[in-house]
Amino acid sequence: MSQTTTYAGSAGTTKSEIETSTIRAISWRLIPFLVLAYFFSYLDRVNLGFAALTMNAELKFTPLIFSWGAGIFFIGYFIFEVPSNLALEKFGASRWIARIMVTWGIISALMALTSGVTSFYVLRFLLGVAEAGFFPGIILYLTYWYPAEYRGRFLAAFAIAVPVSTVIGAPISGLLLGLDGAMGLKGWQWLFVLEGIPSVLLGIVTWFYLTDRPEKADWLSAEQKAWLKAKLDSEIAAKQAVKHLSLGEALSSPKVIALSLIYFGFVGALYGMQFWLPQIVKAFGLTNAQTGFVTAIPYVFGTIAMILWARHSDSTRERVMHVGAPMILIAIALAISSYLTDPTMTMVALTFAAIGVFCVFGVFWTLPTAWLSGTAAAGAIALINSIGNLAGFGGPYLIGWVKEATGQTSTGLLVLAVLPLLAGILVFIGGHETEHEFTGQGR
Repeated sequence: MSQTTTYAGSAGTTKSEIETSTIRAISWRLIPFLVLAYFFSYLDRVNLGFAALTMNAELKFTPLIFSWGAGIFFIGYFIFEVPSNLALEKFGASRWIARIMVTWGIISALMALTSGVTSFYVLRFLLGVAEAGFFPGIILYLTYWYPAEYRGRFLAAFAIAVPVSTVIGAPISGLLLGLDGAMGLKGWQWLFVLEGIPSVLLGIVTWFYLTDRPEKADWLSAEQKAWLKAKLDSEIAAKQAVKHLSLGEALSSPKVIALSLIYFGFVGALYGMQFWLPQIVKAFGLTNAQTGFVTAIPYVFGTIAMILWARHSDSTRERVMHVGAPMILIAIALAISSYLTDPTMTMVALTFAAIGVFCVFGVFWTLPTAWLSGTAAAGAIALINSIGNLAGFGGPYLIGWVKEATGQTSTGLLVLAVLPLLAGILVFIGGHETEHEFTGQGR
């Protein structure tokens, strides 16, 4: 392998031609498709926030009922997350991710059948069960293809589907509500049906399109496969030389638990905003269509910041500050937004909160993926994601509970700010020691 040179991501180091061509081939093959899949995953998860603009009044859902329905998704998600990720490791990404996508698409479309509180809770719970394992499964899957120094930017490239799903999905969802009465269906019913069908179709394509492992990739040359195998094998050997963790050890590790709590604080802020932002914006006196476009604004800036921040983290090989500082920004921005009454200034504050959210999203997952491999990685990543996503229940519920008690969503945002604040403090307290063990560099 005479062309191959060592590349640690530092300034002045040149990459080999085979390295550049391999990473380019992988990225063009996988990232656009995975971004599209995650786009619909996230859209089907959070479009409830827009459906609520008309559904809540028609079905007489109180803020607490809506909060329970939004959050119960994450209970099913939590219960089945780790088993689902272990199944992906066993059965292969193409089959398991295809199964996940088809089932969640069907259940998302069936949300149109919601007729009362019970059906609302049951369908949202089943949607969480169906989708469990998708996001951590993709995080694990990308570790099969990308060496450590590339993961920040490409994890961010994959996760860009989250803000983009709102940038594109929010206006579309607002417009779909305008189909009210067409063919006897309510606008919110059309929203669920028309946004669920693409996931089913894409899931079928996934079965045939995704390649489970690099050695099976007929779209890579023999030399590219050899370079990638050597690179990834050396990283796995380095991790195992420090200490090879079993699945049980990984799941009980204090560092994994700490990362789970940090992710919990982040996710609480993410979904608290995601589910309630359309209703906050609607209260400015806008139409449903206008609400969709205005809701997209914070996510446009979040998308740009996410990519730039992840690239900076990769170039400096620094992770702790790149996770901790945006956490503090989220907390400050949410707290400030709770005191504002002017719609423009409120949106400015919430835009800064969104920037913080997506800067964290693009970098956070570089930590566990740098430390673990194989079954231990599958289990630990799923555990971190599942514990963290319990805040997907807590965040929206917190705002709904406060709103029902005080009549104001803004007070809920102030309370919600506590979660990313505590998470940010935890990052800085224990982060440098954790990162030293994750990266072997202390940076």
